[in-house]
Amino acid sequence: MDLPADVSLSLDGFPVQPPPLRPPVVFDQAWRDLTFVHWPVEPDSVRHLFPRGTRPDVFSDGFTYVALVPFVMDGLRLGQAPSPRLPWLGSFLETNIRLYSVDDAGRHGVLFRSLETERALVVAGARIGLGIPYTWAHMRLRREDGLLTYASRRRAPRRGLRSLLTVRVGEAVDPTPRETWLTARWGAHTRVRGRTLWVPNEHEPWPLHAADVVELSDDLLGASGVTPAGPRLRALWSPGVATRFGRPSRVD
Repeated sequence: MDLPADVSLSLDGFPVQPPPLRPPVVFDQAWRDLTFVHWPVEPDSVRHLFPRGTRPDVFSDGFTYVALVPFVMDGLRLGQAPSPRLPWLGSFLETNIRLYSVDDAGRHGVLFRSLETERALVVAGARIGLGIPYTWAHMRLRREDGLLTYASRRRAPRRGLRSLLTVRVGEAVDPTPRETWLTARWGAHTRVRGRTLWVPNEHEPWPLHAADVVELSDDLLGASGVTPAGPRLRALWSPGVATRFGRPSRVD
């Protein structure tokens, strides 16, 4: 059962556009064929998962949220144009489980609980350099009869965790206030070597379509330590956006 979209809730004071990204651009990339699946979460049930200097971001309905987000990562480039793309990485799949965070500076971001990816090099670099909990997985995306199916099986760590999501993409939609709040996120909080960091990014507004969940069988949410407090929202699919990342800064 999908939780209905609520168009009456408020976005007062929320930055729906990204703040200016301070130079230099550290890297850029594109996110393609991305699907958002969200569930409400009681904020106090996940407060202990947030790094020092951050807390659960709570929408005007009183909930924070957890998301399952599979997508294609494409065209990674260090710096920005005219720097070349990194050819040895190419395009590859990712699936993340993410929470929603805010810090005392009022920066609204995401906090990753896990990020499946096909590239072992990305796993090592992101874990060591940014403390982001990437994991190595066998993944595939299949398009057939108007359906998109994302499949993942964890290789390491916690080998064997699986995620299978099939959606049927529908018509373009205007996001509700809650959907804007969930998707307009301009950075990530992470903890590395005893420090909490803010990793900023910017991108254009998401072009969004309604998506019907045809099949969902997932171990990743259960392994994340997060328990939903209600049924999921309507799923959303996007053809994607180009995004740019700035230099990390210290939160605490």
